[in-house]
Amino acid sequence: MDKGKKNSNTFPASALHVMDGIEQPGQINEEALRKLKARKHKVYTAEELIAGILSGNRTLLSKAITLVESSLPKHQEQAQEIIAACLQIQNAKCKMQNSEISQAESPLSSIRVGITGVPGVGKSTFIEALGKHLTAKGHKLAVLAIDPSSSRSKGSILGDKTRMEELSVDPNAFIRPSPSAGSLGGVARKTRETILLCEAAGFDVIFIETVGVGQSETTVHSMVDFFLLLMLAGAGDELQGIKRGIIEMADAIVINKADGDNVQKAKSARVEYANALHLFPPPGSGWIPVADICSARSMLGIDHVWEIIVEHRETTTKTGFFQKRRMEQSRQVLFETIEDGLRNHFFSRKEIAHLLAKSEYEIMTGHVNPYKAAQELLEQYFTGSEVVK
Repeated sequence: MDKGKKNSNTFPASALHVMDGIEQPGQINEEALRKLKARKHKVYTAEELIAGILSGNRTLLSKAITLVESSLPKHQEQAQEIIAACLQIQNAKCKMQNSEISQAESPLSSIRVGITGVPGVGKSTFIEALGKHLTAKGHKLAVLAIDPSSSRSKGSILGDKTRMEELSVDPNAFIRPSPSAGSLGGVARKTRETILLCEAAGFDVIFIETVGVGQSETTVHSMVDFFLLLMLAGAGDELQGIKRGIIEMADAIVINKADGDNVQKAKSARVEYANALHLFPPPGSGWIPVADICSARSMLGIDHVWEIIVEHRETTTKTGFFQKRRMEQSRQVLFETIEDGLRNHFFSRKEIAHLLAKSEYEIMTGHVNPYKAAQELLEQYFTGSEVVK
């Protein structure tokens, strides 16, 4: 008998042999992944986005805001259609305000609050504390958190949701971080439009968290009903820490982090700020700005801050200033839209782009000064543009 065959018949199979088992399913659900990709790349129509916004769909609201923030012409066209529809619906509700709907259901019942302060003052912690207080009372809160954009990479961290862990999972809260993209006042260029979309989605309280004091905060003040300035105590000369223009715009100054050993310092700072506020002439709204203290970490005074905002709303409504301020905001939108349109149209012209590149080279080589180059570009733009009749 062959030796090899004898060995195979004599010795049993090795115990190290691995038997074929049942084929295990993959770790990734391919069908679910396919559906997720299809949903991600789905292109929604303006009608679908409008319906989603009015029904309170957070996903479609976020997609609509993305369109508003986009600089692509096709996205801007769709965004303007969505904004126009939301405005039309809100105007219709305003006309029905005195007959068929209550004041609480009116779009004017929303409160827009601008919150600013020096970096490190605790804006995100304060917003989360006040936001949780509001959602517990039944309010629907939208937080538009503006993150600073890098002057080099043009990118932003957009990490406000990570700093507001509890509020970000609250079903009655919506947090939308947006890059400032170099806008003055620490406000994203499309913040006004985003406010309108959030109000159309049913949010009755809108917080706008700015980058912080350092640039012109006039932009923030011109789009909100209440302007709140957060400050710190014990960080040096309190009155030197802020500029006169900020104090004049503030409806309230709140000293945050009034806890532990810092309570007495916060109380002293409140007295100084209150005295400073009385040095300015009273505003035309009939509201006297106030100074207060709070601790966002321990929730001390958070409820009183909201009482101040509500009292301001009631006072300005009685004097008619609230409605007047909203109309001034609409007027401001008119001029900003014209400026944006002219800027976009200027840089989108092909002949301007060619001359601009040439002018940049001549300026860098010292052959022409920037003022003359700008004048020549403007002359070319206006002589080459069609006259609007």
